[in-house]
Amino acid sequence: MSTAILTGQPVPGSSIEADLRSLGFDVRHAADAGDAETLLARVPGGERVAVVDARFVGHTHALRLGLTDPRFPLAAVPGAVTAQPAARPALTRALAREVTPGGGTALAVDSVADRAVTALHADGAAVHHPELGRLVAVVPADPQARNEARQAVAAVDDEAVRLKSAVKARDGFFTTFFISPYSRYLARWCARRGLTPNQVTTASLLTALIAAGCAATGTRGGFVAAGVLLIASFVLDCTDGQLARYSLQYSTLGAWLDATFDRAKEYAYYAGLALGAARGGDDVWALALGAMVLQTCRHVVDFSFNEANHDATANTSPTAALSDRLDSVGWTVWLRRMIVLPIGERWAMIAVLTAATTPRITLYALLVGCAFAAAYTTAGRLLRSVTRRATRTDRAAQALADLADSGPLTEGLARLFARPARRLPGIAAPAVALVGGLAVVATAALTDFGGPWPVVGALCYVLTSALAVARPLKGALDWLVPPFFRAAEYGTVLALAARADARGALPAAFGLVAAVAYHHYDTVYRIRGDAGAPPRRLVRAVGGQEGRTLLVAVLAALLTAAQFKAALTAVAVLVAVVVLAESIRFWVTAHKDGAPAVHDEGEPA
Repeated sequence: MSTAILTGQPVPGSSIEADLRSLGFDVRHAADAGDAETLLARVPGGERVAVVDARFVGHTHALRLGLTDPRFPLAAVPGAVTAQPAARPALTRALAREVTPGGGTALAVDSVADRAVTALHADGAAVHHPELGRLVAVVPADPQARNEARQAVAAVDDEAVRLKSAVKARDGFFTTFFISPYSRYLARWCARRGLTPNQVTTASLLTALIAAGCAATGTRGGFVAAGVLLIASFVLDCTDGQLARYSLQYSTLGAWLDATFDRAKEYAYYAGLALGAARGGDDVWALALGAMVLQTCRHVVDFSFNEANHDATANTSPTAALSDRLDSVGWTVWLRRMIVLPIGERWAMIAVLTAATTPRITLYALLVGCAFAAAYTTAGRLLRSVTRRATRTDRAAQALADLADSGPLTEGLARLFARPARRLPGIAAPAVALVGGLAVVATAALTDFGGPWPVVGALCYVLTSALAVARPLKGALDWLVPPFFRAAEYGTVLALAARADARGALPAAFGLVAAVAYHHYDTVYRIRGDAGAPPRRLVRAVGGQEGRTLLVAVLAALLTAAQFKAALTAVAVLVAVVVLAESIRFWVTAHKDGAPAVHDEGEPA
């Protein structure tokens, strides 16, 4: 239970007390700042507390936005301020200043809550002020102003505003026009029945897994059912985020589940298509694995670029300016959102092609579409990077180093290469990462299975990986290093499994890449949640990206094709168990320990 302290004399006919109770607050009354300070001290330390002016007039949703959002330790709207347990001392100090003679703050409207907010700002506290838009939140100074405020409240339907704000601000064409017009009402239906976003997220996952199972039957009826269920899963996927925004049910665990399950759903569906095709005598496992590799590398490009530039200083670019100008032209906005093939367009395409064509055609179309989208987005980011003058921070360099996923081999060699690496040109890090990656993938793909050349290529790759990360990744194009590493590792596994030409080798490779990709996505979500990268002991336990690449190359050289398949399966299971156990332990513990709630909008839908 949260506690709201109403300050000042009650106003006849005011609904503020009922509104606060509807939001889950236990309401107490204080005559002035001194009484408010006394009541605040009596509230248990583990509870959220709010100070609200009894004269407040406004929409209930304005209060909800200002007083119940779990992401912000301190938040305020006119006439109301709230503090989560961690920020209670700051609010206590602010109220104490109002009680101390000569320490108060003079405002045009004598509101204890507003004076406390002013004191918080004076103390340097970070107070969140939600964007209210058309919603009303005021403390009227006289009866006439109160009547005008009530008329303004009556003129705006806060439920309509709440529903509209439940939809993600930036979505793709398909989601905006074919999903959100009704999924927002499904989100409201879920909220009124007490369902949580995590429950809806789980339902979306289960629906997608059933869709994958239908695709795996290899029948036309199964493919049609799979397409329908995949769209249903996507509707639920949109609903969980809209429910979180509608009811402000944000959590660290929820953000992780939403992001993780999105990847699990999509990649499980690729596997279902491959199994269904196999039932019809068509082996498309290489295409399914290629689609997963390409899609994961696309995401790593997004993650790396954003982490490299999110706190860069002097962040200017003619390319960015051109993009902003294009955004002012209505039709170009939707076109640019569609050609990057966001999850909505991507899943719609997959669903329709699954129902109407074959798994092979579906995966070919997916590969072509994702390749074009990847080329478009990467080209734009390259232009932004080479035309901007930005100074990247130590935090950005550390984030890129964490995304690189370097293991003990690279760590040791990087220390040896540190001095010569400082004398290399700025382009050196991504250049050597690219050359090393091309070398290992080319030797794996173009030489006979069981030969020594993939091992030679992998050894060269270990050296180039170490050289690439031997100095802080602060160069203009250093954000390309993690994507090059992902492409090299995943591409080597794909190439060697394809060259093995053994029944089951490609499905085993699919499992290994899926397990490693989970580890890499988990790293991203921890960094985004300000939780830091996974512990170094975990990275070392699974070998690092260069260690796994070398291991797979050595296994391919020493084992027969059948043995190689078994070894890939064993490595996949081992990596999956280790990374899943640590990931689940971390996120569940963070949730139980009350980690700050986050809400990552993630990939545009």
